[in-house]
Amino acid sequence: MQPTLEQLRERYGARYKWLVLITVMIGTMASILASTIVNVAVPDLSRHFTLGQERAQWVSAGFMLAMTLSMLTTPWLLLRFGLRRTYSGAILLLLFGGIVGGFSLNYPMLLSMRVVEGLAAGILQPIPAIVILRAFEPHEQGRAMGVFGFGVVLAPALGPSVGGFLVELFGWRSIFFVVVPFCLLVLFMVRRLLAVNSPMIGDPRPLDWKGLVLAACGIIMLLNGLVHLHDDGLHAVALLLAGIAVIASFVVYQLRTEDGLMNMQLFRYRQFAMGALVAFIYGAGLFGSTYLLPVYMQMALHYAPSQAGLVLLPAGIVLAVTIILAGKLADRFPPNILVSIGLALLALSFGMMAAGSRNTGYIALMGIAIIGRIGLGFVLPALSLGAMRGVPFGMIAQGSSIINFVRQLGGAIGVSLVGIVLEWRLAVHQVASVAQEGERVQAFNETFLLVAILCAAAVLAAWRMRPAAEQAPEPA
Repeated sequence: MQPTLEQLRERYGARYKWLVLITVMIGTMASILASTIVNVAVPDLSRHFTLGQERAQWVSAGFMLAMTLSMLTTPWLLLRFGLRRTYSGAILLLLFGGIVGGFSLNYPMLLSMRVVEGLAAGILQPIPAIVILRAFEPHEQGRAMGVFGFGVVLAPALGPSVGGFLVELFGWRSIFFVVVPFCLLVLFMVRRLLAVNSPMIGDPRPLDWKGLVLAACGIIMLLNGLVHLHDDGLHAVALLLAGIAVIASFVVYQLRTEDGLMNMQLFRYRQFAMGALVAFIYGAGLFGSTYLLPVYMQMALHYAPSQAGLVLLPAGIVLAVTIILAGKLADRFPPNILVSIGLALLALSFGMMAAGSRNTGYIALMGIAIIGRIGLGFVLPALSLGAMRGVPFGMIAQGSSIINFVRQLGGAIGVSLVGIVLEWRLAVHQVASVAQEGERVQAFNETFLLVAILCAAAVLAAWRMRPAAEQAPEPA
């Protein structure tokens, strides 16, 4: 017989909530690892399945799109099935996608398993923040978010290095199997630590399928429109306008329906509305720069792939330390101040990249990356806390899901936008030969400047994320 919540709290005492946090943290780490590790295998996959660059990119894009959409279903799943069954189901889905993906016989099978993994990752990612905001006292939430953030940043920091090692030794199939031991460990921990009676506050409601379809269609149109800006301007504009119209219809529908995917009442709280805006811009800048930096290192500065990966290793270590310290600070200082400081450091880092040249040394690039990661460490623990403090307890699951959704949507748009701007600037500078290397670097610098401007703009919104204790929940 499985223990109840009361029995588990009696057995483990005050450390029980920390054990639950570690359980959900490991599962989220596995989902993030699945997201990042496959990128190093794209060339190998392209050769194995004879794919062009556009089809190969969908191995990553399909995962990101599925993850973005499934985030919206997490609150409904938690209310309908509870924490234990929702979390176990998502882990089993991730495990299935990893095992079957590793044995893929053709490209459609591979792509479908990436979508399955993305669906699982989207369900998993909002859950730790929900657990922290519901199980921890306000003075402990910053430290808990810091511990969670420390674990989460290890996955993208180690993923590419581990992935490259596995691909070289065992081939692309091995990267799918990496999630298997994580998933098995989490399933064991879930059985021991998550109670069968872990209900979420609120009554189960029907899933808003109409809203989900509208969101999916709108996002797919927007992303496809951005992709086609490269080759067919008229078709791209038509897709973008259609996508904007569908997204607008989704918002109107959510305002009018009673049990929608998004509780639009959350945006009546200024700190939440500003937090969502920060999350979107921050996601666009962060994911866009994550794509841009390795390309810059290899295409413009002609470093080897291993050197391009190594430049971020010290920054990853600094980030892991910073995020714990920033988590403790989030319990003592207003989150809007910490987020603003972090975004300012990110903008400074990208601005320094924009001012670089072919003579910029390798150590200098490491230093610039470290400045950016320190900024990232300040943002991560404080953003969710700043957006969610003051939000009614029963809306926490919805709020956490929305913040993750808009950040991921910003990231998907940011990657496409950075790629478009880079190609445009390369065309403007007419880079076609080795003799024009200076022009190539200039094109990258102008693209980095765009990312710096995005982060600087987010500071303005972050400053308006007032602490809940100082602000009544009134409309923005």
